[in-house]
Amino acid sequence: MVPESAVREQTKMCRQFTKTDMKFPGLLIIDTPGHESFSNLRTRGSSLCDIAILVVDIMHGLEPQTIESLNLLKSRKTPFVVALNKIDRLYGWKPSPHTDVMNTIKKQKKHTQDEFEERMRAVVTEFAEQGMNAALFYDNTDVRTYVSLVPTSAHSGDGMGNLISLIIELSQTMLAKRLMFSEELQCTTMEVKSLPGLGTTIDAILVNGRLHEGDTIIVAGQEGPIVSQVRGLLMPQPLKELRVKNPYDKHKEVIAAQGVKILAKDMEKALAGMPLLATRYPDEVEIMKEEVAAALKEALFSIKLAERGVYVQASTLGSLEALLEFLRTSKIPYAGINIGPVHKKDVMKASVMLEHDAQYAVILAFDVKVEREAQEMADKEGIKVFQADIIYHLFDKFMAHRAEEKRKKREEFKHVAVFPCKLRILPQHIFNSRDPIVMGVIVEAGQLKVGTPICVPAKEFTHLGFVTSLEVNHKQVQVVPTGQEVCIKIEPVPSEAPRLYGRHFTHEDVLVSKISRESIDAVKNYFREEMNKPDWLVMIELKKLFEIL
Repeated sequence: MVPESAVREQTKMCRQFTKTDMKFPGLLIIDTPGHESFSNLRTRGSSLCDIAILVVDIMHGLEPQTIESLNLLKSRKTPFVVALNKIDRLYGWKPSPHTDVMNTIKKQKKHTQDEFEERMRAVVTEFAEQGMNAALFYDNTDVRTYVSLVPTSAHSGDGMGNLISLIIELSQTMLAKRLMFSEELQCTTMEVKSLPGLGTTIDAILVNGRLHEGDTIIVAGQEGPIVSQVRGLLMPQPLKELRVKNPYDKHKEVIAAQGVKILAKDMEKALAGMPLLATRYPDEVEIMKEEVAAALKEALFSIKLAERGVYVQASTLGSLEALLEFLRTSKIPYAGINIGPVHKKDVMKASVMLEHDAQYAVILAFDVKVEREAQEMADKEGIKVFQADIIYHLFDKFMAHRAEEKRKKREEFKHVAVFPCKLRILPQHIFNSRDPIVMGVIVEAGQLKVGTPICVPAKEFTHLGFVTSLEVNHKQVQVVPTGQEVCIKIEPVPSEAPRLYGRHFTHEDVLVSKISRESIDAVKNYFREEMNKPDWLVMIELKKLFEIL
């Protein structure tokens, strides 16, 4: 919480604002992570706020996560201002944090002002590309049509006073009705934490209404709604963060809007990111439990699952959604989800994938513990459990596992997979006509690999044998693409009589790779990236030729 006295102190350089009366006691600031994977946590932050500050790096403009935040604000119709940050990075910038930023810019050297103008105009253009008008706050005469850009530097402090004063001016003029206090409780759990001496606590944002010591609260839990009694309401001292360890002030009653740390029993399995309900009347508890259960059910059921995919476990709903969004953009399917520590039942659910696709027989545990019994069961069943507190680390572990699984499968099926090819014999290059057949061919379509079984469709699909050697310009190769001439050696099938060039086939016959349903499936499942579109067209042509369903 930023009290009025601190606001006055920070905005002394804004002469017009010093004459303005503040009609509310201060500002409650919610910081949301800018990392691109935390879109859902930003969603929660933006749904709680009355007005937002969109931070844009003047050196880089609108980055993907900035555009994502911008779209969130637009979709929720949340008013916002833009902090055009890192102006101290402009070449030759001379900071003056105790001066109005408009005057600070005017005092810079010409080349610094020119660079600022150029970069500012680039940002305005990027906003225009997103369908929004933008202008510097001191040039903005129509705040309803144009977004205000406030040049700032979090490092030097330039422009911070202007940013705070602009937020308060807009709030008092445009959001007066929205900011009116309501007695109806509106509270959201942001984090569940264990603190030494205090036990498990809840960090909550109280948007409207009041909370009292002794109130009965109902929150969403991993195993259903949790009912408990408020043992204490702690708030950080003014200008201190709620989530950073600081001395706390204890309160009997907290009135919105505030960030508050709630002490209560049985909060170990409480879920962050869900509504918190409170009552003083016992007969309302059951109704509120149903409300909380319905809200959690709706949140989980709205997540679309794939038939085949990994099993995902996270500590909170927000972190679960953030991880799922990252997996979706990384094209990693997920077939099961849960919140809280990994138990035996989660391992049992993940083990279903062993029957379908072993690479997905994996539990991704994001910021959660794995019970000892669950780990033992996973080891016994062959389920991989990957734990990490950072999404990228979890992703890296899974990708390494998937690559290893794929390598094993490729090794297992390399003799089953047959790549499609059509060969035309070069009659002037017949070096050996029988056992082994050695001759020159041109690859008319597809790709020819060592180990490919070759047959003659025109001669009742006579099987000639397997390609054991490929030579181009007297050099051994493993694969030959379309259009290239190559000398091949075909050795006969051990159990069959060797075929003879001139009797069983001639240069007028087209040779093709002998494919089957099993070989097609092996290529599809394990060697897909080695095939291009023309290769698949040859595969379809051969499939019809061999009458494979």
